[in-house]
Amino acid sequence: MRLRLLAGAAAFALASLPGIAEAQDSPAATAPALAGPDGLTPDAVYIEADSAARDGDVITAEGAGADRVLARFRASTLRAGSISYDLGLGVATADRQVEFVDPEGNVVFASHLELDSDLRAGVAVDFATRFRNGASLMAATAVRRSENVNELNYALFTPCPICDADGEPKEPTIAIQAEKVVQDEDLRAILYRNAVFRVGGVPVFYLPFFAHPDPTVERASGFLVPIPSYDEGRGVSLEIPYLRVVSPSEDWLISPQLNTDVAPFLNLQWRRRFADGTIVARGGYTYERNFGDFDLDGDGDFESNVKFGDRTSRSYFLAHGRFDPEGPWRWGFTAEQTSDKTLFDRYDIRDPYQDNGLYYGDQRRLISQLYLERQTERSYVSVAAFSIQSLRLDPAFAGTDFRDPQGFKVFENEGRLPLVAPLIDARWEPAAPIFGGRLRLRGSAVSLYRNDYVGGPVLRPEVIPTGSTLGLPGVDSRRVSGQAEWRRPLISPGGVRWEPFVDARVDLYSVGDLPPMMGLREEAIGRGRATAGLDVSYPLVRRVGPGADLILEPMAQLSVSTTTDLDPRIPIEDSQTLELDESSLFRIDRFPGHDLLEGGLRFTAGARATLRWDEGRQASLFVGRSIRDAEEPGFLVPLPDAPTQLYDPSGLASDTSDWVVQGDFSPSDRIRGWGHATIDSAGEIRRAEIAVDGRWGRRNLATVSYIVDRSNPLAGPLNRNYEFVQLSGQQFVYGNWGVAVSGIADLERDIVTRSEVGLLFDDDCFRFEIGYRRDNTRVRPTGPSEGVYVRLNLATFGGTGY
Repeated sequence: MRLRLLAGAAAFALASLPGIAEAQDSPAATAPALAGPDGLTPDAVYIEADSAARDGDVITAEGAGADRVLARFRASTLRAGSISYDLGLGVATADRQVEFVDPEGNVVFASHLELDSDLRAGVAVDFATRFRNGASLMAATAVRRSENVNELNYALFTPCPICDADGEPKEPTIAIQAEKVVQDEDLRAILYRNAVFRVGGVPVFYLPFFAHPDPTVERASGFLVPIPSYDEGRGVSLEIPYLRVVSPSEDWLISPQLNTDVAPFLNLQWRRRFADGTIVARGGYTYERNFGDFDLDGDGDFESNVKFGDRTSRSYFLAHGRFDPEGPWRWGFTAEQTSDKTLFDRYDIRDPYQDNGLYYGDQRRLISQLYLERQTERSYVSVAAFSIQSLRLDPAFAGTDFRDPQGFKVFENEGRLPLVAPLIDARWEPAAPIFGGRLRLRGSAVSLYRNDYVGGPVLRPEVIPTGSTLGLPGVDSRRVSGQAEWRRPLISPGGVRWEPFVDARVDLYSVGDLPPMMGLREEAIGRGRATAGLDVSYPLVRRVGPGADLILEPMAQLSVSTTTDLDPRIPIEDSQTLELDESSLFRIDRFPGHDLLEGGLRFTAGARATLRWDEGRQASLFVGRSIRDAEEPGFLVPLPDAPTQLYDPSGLASDTSDWVVQGDFSPSDRIRGWGHATIDSAGEIRRAEIAVDGRWGRRNLATVSYIVDRSNPLAGPLNRNYEFVQLSGQQFVYGNWGVAVSGIADLERDIVTRSEVGLLFDDDCFRFEIGYRRDNTRVRPTGPSEGVYVRLNLATFGGTGY
């Protein structure tokens, strides 16, 4: 029979007797310590062994044969062939197949282990430890030299698994072998002497000294994994990031990019977390001439890797902050600017276009903004002001590859972009029902200022002057809008859902700097619209087989509005892009923003069918369309290549809207897809998008997407139609070896704009990819770029990115 002893309840309860006696003598003594999750108080010990004995404060326990002793104390677990524990000193010694688990879950293995009073390994023979993140550290001997320094001799560290799925030993993919390893807890680092790096057990690199953060450290100062790259303009580049941790709430990232053909480029990043917010600021600087493809002699033949222009300072700055103090108010900002339109492309700056504020500038546009928000359970208010820097090419030069006669790329005129100050949005709804329904009040106000003239689609065709527009002032506009909407959902006994609604809206505009030939300078314009209508839907569910349901949901909307006044003097600022889909088809205002609105009599109908089976697998399809009592020519805009001709990019100008077809499917947990299309009355696809994701095996995956826009009926250099196919995926061929591919094909121009193909190695702790890439986008000012790329990610050590 095993002898089971529970300290605190049996023989080892004597360890707590002095404390009990003290409590009896002093009425003011504190209450006894509470038991932990394992049921033991801090001064209790639980031992399970074949034999155990006690001599004073020293407890010894032995396991017979292959059996091991189990000891639990101070939220730790110790298993070994034999254990000695000193109750007074809190020191434990263990031998034979020792396994120790500390309160944080780290595991230590050894043939001999001595634990000090802090439950740290004082001396260990045949030492091995496994950290919580899966990394392993092994050594012939381990000694705790001081309170904060551990020393290991003839050690091996690996962030990779050392056993396969069957528990058998295997060679780790990456390992560092060293004559001596020192773990310094003050430095929070592991230091190596005579370190040899092994890949698959093969030595590939030697350093007399090496260091990296302790695997349990979230952040520590030091060099990150270098980032190699190649570009025809820069040559071979190597970015060497260094992280400097100032405090738990602040750090710097210094990342110089060294180039063989141009001057170095220095990247900096600063991050600081405050009690109620965060600021992130990054920037870069170099002193260099321009470079790329350029027509030196004007013969139309662009030469590669040409430097031109004077050396000058070139830089960028990207910053954002967000603060959320106690209460309903919060605020934030973004500050984004670059000295060169092409700087991000030439130096491969990572992720310069991010959505960090209340508003975002879209791809290849930088936005600087200041915003304030207030949100409660029933209300929301935001106030913002922003300006935009554009890095897009000028569509007027599309027919010449966006180049002027000297061969320079021509970019969008920023004087045509508005300064927005302020932009106010507010919403409120009362807590109590109004006439049994929900009332929502909305308000909006905005002021926009431009330096240079912009024609369609900002201005309506009726007010666009004929002839040259050079030197005309930019149109300034101010708007104040108010809207009230009331809805009440009702369910009939037969399951039909009825929702009557009423909507009222008023817009006030002040427009200045209209084209002088109109004879107008400052105009005040007011308009209103009242709408009443009814939404009806009737969801039907039917069981079509074991575990399968078919849901049919026909829906319809009838609305009557007063005639809208689409005054041609009102600029169209916030309603230029419409995505007609299942959600927007039934809205009262299907155009985004406020500048365009619909009126008259409308009837909208649609139906959704959904098939669900096998616990989460499903497929659905929606088809719908809207009919109006009359056409709306105010939705027509000039063709980019023929301003005197008009077309309908929205699909709503006719008395019948485009058909909306939308669906999604997920026949298994490894395949999913969705699609959306708008089809005109002639059966021609106006816009469509479809995407399919697939996974097979454990790590093989692929994504294919297709998008097309055929709304512009006229071909020309400014034609905005497009058609793209995008593919990305990876396939493992042998073990951890595979191939990775990605690409974007522009079917409209019959060119592959971006492509990558690479050889891939990936296991539990190491991912390495090397391949060939080509960038042939029109916006890239340096012309097509191609070369070899390298990507590396190491568990614990990080990757080529930050």
